[in-house]
Amino acid sequence: MADRPLTGQLARAQTEYVVRPIRNPEEIRAMLSPHRAYAAYALGQLQPGLFERTEWHVARGAAGEALLLHSRGGLGNALFAFGTDEALEAALQVHPGSRHTFLSCQPHHQETILRHFALPEASSMVRLQVDRERFQPAAGEVRRLAGGEAFRINSLYRSDGTPAFYTADNIDQAVYYGAFEEGRMVAVAGTHVISAVDEIGVVGNVFTHPAYRGRGLGRLVTSAVTRDVLKSCREVVLSVDPANLAALRAYEVLGYKEVTRLIEGPAVRRESGAGAFMRRRWAAIRGRRYGGELVSV
Repeated sequence: MADRPLTGQLARAQTEYVVRPIRNPEEIRAMLSPHRAYAAYALGQLQPGLFERTEWHVARGAAGEALLLHSRGGLGNALFAFGTDEALEAALQVHPGSRHTFLSCQPHHQETILRHFALPEASSMVRLQVDRERFQPAAGEVRRLAGGEAFRINSLYRSDGTPAFYTADNIDQAVYYGAFEEGRMVAVAGTHVISAVDEIGVVGNVFTHPAYRGRGLGRLVTSAVTRDVLKSCREVVLSVDPANLAALRAYEVLGYKEVTRLIEGPAVRRESGAGAFMRRRWAAIRGRRYGGELVSV
């Protein structure tokens, strides 16, 4: 006999999640701290000046919980996801965030994320970490960069055709170092976020002009940024494409080691905001007695 689809109560069996906004930094920190290496960017958003530009939502149900962060910064929107897949699905149904954003999620989240976002350039990345004890600095001439050099920094990033629109404030509010040849900036590295409170920083935007690659300049500027950040932080993390073996080796020489994997890259929401708005209204009506939004998954 051919299989027949389930009907009745079995077919309708779903798990219900209560989705609530969460605005207590200490409650968020307690959720993220056991996963510092993966959650470094999110921990950085808890500091004053950045926390005010964030939205946090937690989804909790019988099958687990998830935390969703939407942040707005000088370099654009970002989405950070953490927790179980089904709970994340509940949160995204009612709070998908901006249409265009930069995604960070764990590999097991990818199927859930793809139901809500197109990921045109998202990649599986290796998250590396170094601390003060393991750090092995590289020797060489580099210089701390200031906001007034934003035009030169953008020009360097654009040398391989990639758009770059860093402002003076972006540079002054971070830690950037450059390497130079005959007065020309040929390599640069900086930070995405530094949290002195949580003593962790995220290094990124490492780039060497195509004509100067293979000379260890990326390692040199990354070393300088890492050295500065470790003055106030116990740990520094960065992400790298696992296929980029030269970069992996360069970071390992500095003392970085792999601690986890993640998915990173630009994401574009698949539907307009109207669908999420209507689901949010209905979920709010259903969840009124629970003090949140009730979502069935």
